Amino acid sequence: MLKAVLFDMDGVLVDTEELTFRAAQNMFAEHGITVTQEDFRPFIGTGENSYIGNVALKYNFPVDIPRDKERMYKIFGELAKGNLKALPGVHQFIDACRVRRLKLAVATSADYIKMMINLNETGLRKEIFDVLVNGQEVINKKPHPEIYLTTAAKLHLQPEECLVVEDAVNGIEAAKAAGAKCLAVTNSFSREELGKADWICDSLVHCPVAALDW
Repeated sequence: MLKAVLFDMDGVLVDTEELTFRAAQNMFAEHGITVTQEDFRPFIGTGENSYIGNVALKYNFPVDIPRDKERMYKIFGELAKGNLKALPGVHQFIDACRVRRLKLAVATSADYIKMMINLNETGLRKEIFDVLVNGQEVINKKPHPEIYLTTAAKLHLQPEECLVVEDAVNGIEAAKAAGAKCLAVTNSFSREELGKADWICDSLVHCPVAALDW
């Protein structure tokens, strides 16, 4: 029986893909390196360490993760001001979960600072959620299931009692490896790429009823 919904953040609750790329692009540009959006695509949903670290590796750049990630987040925060809002259907979907008395959690690979920028800029108050888990609280990033196992444990539930809402291939693999069911939203990848999810929708406005009624 479904008891909780675990939300990935970027691409599920809020569309940050473009701003995250621009922040990373600007950070790399300050080091004289020109990067493309396609460089980052394989690392969407794996956390910023992987996101910038793997692209730095491609360009043989000796990245300093703490320094360069801090700079990227500073740029991201500046870009985000007045430019972020919850994706279509998010508020209605949360209301539908509350009507069913489901617990709610955020489980994001992003660091705490980015998670709070997203929540504050979109008006999604942290009090809406029973649990918030960010990438700094786990060792293994998606597609490893650790973040969803950790989030379920903090809710005092089994992963089998949880629905994960994801937009990325790595996230779906993490959810399924944890033993949770998964609803995928085609905000970042195609239906074909997200095919391992239990349900797929183009927007939370059109969430399959079955995803919340099991």
